[in-house]
Amino acid sequence: MRLEPRRNKTVPARARRLRVAGGALCAAALAATLVTGCGQDSGDKTAAETSEAAKVLPNQTTSPSGSPTAQLTEDQTERKDLLSSVKITFDKAATTAVGEVSGGKLTDLDLEGLDDEDAASGSPSPTGSPSPTGSTTGSPSPDTSPSGSPTGSPSPSGSGAAPKWVAEVAEEDGTAHNVTIDAVSGKVIDSAPDADQTDAEKKELADQLSKATQTPQQAAKVATDKKDGWVTSIGLDENDSQVLVWQVDVVSKDWNKTTFDVDAAKGTITDEQVDNG
Repeated sequence: MRLEPRRNKTVPARARRLRVAGGALCAAALAATLVTGCGQDSGDKTAAETSEAAKVLPNQTTSPSGSPTAQLTEDQTERKDLLSSVKITFDKAATTAVGEVSGGKLTDLDLEGLDDEDAASGSPSPTGSPSPTGSTTGSPSPDTSPSGSPTGSPSPSGSGAAPKWVAEVAEEDGTAHNVTIDAVSGKVIDSAPDADQTDAEKKELADQLSKATQTPQQAAKVATDKKDGWVTSIGLDENDSQVLVWQVDVVSKDWNKTTFDVDAAKGTITDEQVDNG
């Protein structure tokens, strides 16, 4: 039997044109569909990301200016609470303490219960919140007296025991007197010679006082010129290099404490340590 060769089917020219045109229309429609679909997918993805971000951002507390508000540490809260009840500042307490000892000189002054291991438990609560300038409504406002020390007048909170300034004032021969002052009323609670002081300690203290040409008020001014805030402690001592210094604690507006070593003879800062705790 004879097999005939397979013939190629021919398509009319008009049919080919219609087919090409139809294919172009389908391709255009498909492209439009893809573009629309991609755009919507992108929009959905962006919306989803924005929604997830919105769940996270509200958890970050912000101040009126839009910047994050840091949570105060336990020490910062303690400083804020105690200083909110203090009305008698460093310079006033120093003057009162020295006035208790004829011819005496201040060698140490400390706000009791602040950054101490034996700090009182139930510290007074603040009477207001800090303003943008760092002062507290109805509480301390770092100001500067003629002696250069802060002279804020915080209001007492009315709760807890009244804060106290504990001072050491020495006579010319080195005899030390302990003076305790109410930090709210400014009244002297107690004043008496240090019964435990030895003759060697008297001699050492008298020698230190003879070398300290800078007064505690001058040292406090040097410290507060560098860091604005409240002077909460000052003491005459030798540093690790055996240099006589005034150690000055300053609590700044962010409630951190900075300890300055001020050369007791030259009046220059020899060391600066910030306690952010």
